[in-house]
Amino acid sequence: MIYFDNAATTSPDPEVLTTYHEVASKLIGNPSSLHRLGEEATRLLEASRQQVASLLGKSSEEILFTSGGTESDNWAIKGLAFEKARYGKHILVSDIEHPAVKESAKWLIGQGFEVDFIPVNRTGFVKVEALEQMLRPDTILVSVMAVNNEIGSIQPIQAISELLADRPTIAFHVDAVQALGKLPVTSFLTERVDFASFSSHKFHGVRGVGFLYQKKGKKLTPLLTGGGQENNQRSTTENVAGIAATAKALRLAMNRLTDFEKVVALRNHLLERLAAFEDVQIFSGIKDFAPHVLTFGLKGLRGEVLVHAFEEREIYVSTTSACSSKAGKPAGTLIAMGIPQSEAETAIRISLDYDTTTEEVEQFLTAFSDIYQQTRKVRN
Repeated sequence: MIYFDNAATTSPDPEVLTTYHEVASKLIGNPSSLHRLGEEATRLLEASRQQVASLLGKSSEEILFTSGGTESDNWAIKGLAFEKARYGKHILVSDIEHPAVKESAKWLIGQGFEVDFIPVNRTGFVKVEALEQMLRPDTILVSVMAVNNEIGSIQPIQAISELLADRPTIAFHVDAVQALGKLPVTSFLTERVDFASFSSHKFHGVRGVGFLYQKKGKKLTPLLTGGGQENNQRSTTENVAGIAATAKALRLAMNRLTDFEKVVALRNHLLERLAAFEDVQIFSGIKDFAPHVLTFGLKGLRGEVLVHAFEEREIYVSTTSACSSKAGKPAGTLIAMGIPQSEAETAIRISLDYDTTTEEVEQFLTAFSDIYQQTRKVRN
């Protein structure tokens, strides 16, 4: 089996699973309980928070644990909107955001907010000059992802940070789910970023755990009320085992960051070989693109057909985003880039990892060559 769908989810690291199992089986106390077992759970919870914060170069009070990237995005967008509604109701999000951001923003329209979508260029990068023109006195939030999940374009977070430097009343949120463990933290978590979303299963942690970075002094309206956990900001019993496993996964991921230099070479080799096929259209690039994502299409063949052709050979890829592939939707990023829908529907996404081998890449290319020949009549 060859697994090239790491942007959808990564396999939990064995060390991470060991941590999860040990905590889940041995530390049974609820962190909210007053007895010794509760105190033990609280100590591990806060130690995990401190480790995550330290690895990001932030303070522990700025880390809030969630159930994953979707909740973190929803909380950042909706919580900020409700918190700052008295100051303004204008929100800007890029036109290539993950559905967790984009749909949250659209939902806010029904709550009386005004949302505009920042355009991108033909290669999938936010137009900073357009963003500047779209800012208004009543703008309260700008949300732009660090790495696009469908084609891997690294967004100009530094340039946007500079643009917003003298506009402190505008909150800046970054969906960093696809960036953590692949890019240096300082490249997407700048001092100007107020909120950032993360998901454990994207860097070999467990599913159902994530965290939100909230800069000290910034406020969000809670979406979950009840017992007052997470400093009265997110009420629900903390998933201590999952949180401890997430801290372990993040430490391992940061230690392996340099391994993605090898991934860049593999990605570039794939791109070069695929581009040599006459009917292949490459949607991802090299410069300013994440090392692990490569999206392309085979003209005349829908993406899901190609996905299943690879699956028959036990090679696993995705159409685009895992969140939209089952819905049969073409890559929203490609549509926003101006790619015709007929071409966008051909797209599939390869997403590599630090343990991807040259042998796996060559097997993939051999399989693609076979599929290319076998589908020639269908495509023509």
